[in-house]
Amino acid sequence: MRVALFVTCINDTLYPRTGRAVVTLLERLGVEVGFPAAQSCCGQPQFNTGYRHATEPLALRYARAFRDYEYVVVPSGSCAAMVRDNYPRLGEKAAAEGRGGALAEAAAEAVPKTYELTEFLVDVLRVTDVGAYYPHAVTYHPTCHGLRMLGLGDRPRTLLSHVKGLELRELEGAQECCGFGGTFAVKNPAVSAAMGADKTRHIRETGAAAVCTVDNSCLMHIGGMLSRQGSAVRPVHLAEILASTEGNVV
Repeated sequence: MRVALFVTCINDTLYPRTGRAVVTLLERLGVEVGFPAAQSCCGQPQFNTGYRHATEPLALRYARAFRDYEYVVVPSGSCAAMVRDNYPRLGEKAAAEGRGGALAEAAAEAVPKTYELTEFLVDVLRVTDVGAYYPHAVTYHPTCHGLRMLGLGDRPRTLLSHVKGLELRELEGAQECCGFGGTFAVKNPAVSAAMGADKTRHIRETGAAAVCTVDNSCLMHIGGMLSRQGSAVRPVHLAEILASTEGNVV
């Protein structure tokens, strides 16, 4: 099986180790991973800020970049949700405005092949035990896009439950937003900080050594607040935990 990695902007720029972890994990499971250099931003920042027309070329580019792949694996719930939920809307609105069907065609091509990492592992590869080893207490925060837009459900927790050496600790108020929300944190910094304070308090109360999610954007927010609070809790992407083995803990 040959798939493409859509690494996303934030991972490519700030968290490249997550992209490397995805490749390590998938190759260990017998998957051939490609990385088309033509990929760029999915357009989520523009779309969420109201610049719909500026998002359209990025949607077209996404479809072209991944045209030759059966699956596109995304280590980000928010970016996967952008493609799956919002690209069809872009196509519908463009067609309704009399600007043709190119965007709708691009969405129809891109949406069915785009999978968030845990979806791909559980639903496509049909694996829940990926042979990982991570000897730490971990708590899991389900991010908003993964929880509400993609409906990831128990997939991430199921994968974590099969990691050797890992102790999964329950997080109070787990389904509450961490306060990042992309541009929300910029537009509403006081509210964002208050939400983040609640989230990090609950994380610290678990006594876990690490907090993981499927989105590094949320981990950036959570990790920044934990650092300013002097907490030793480590923010780590789920892919990095799943890529770890007894001989190489990430």
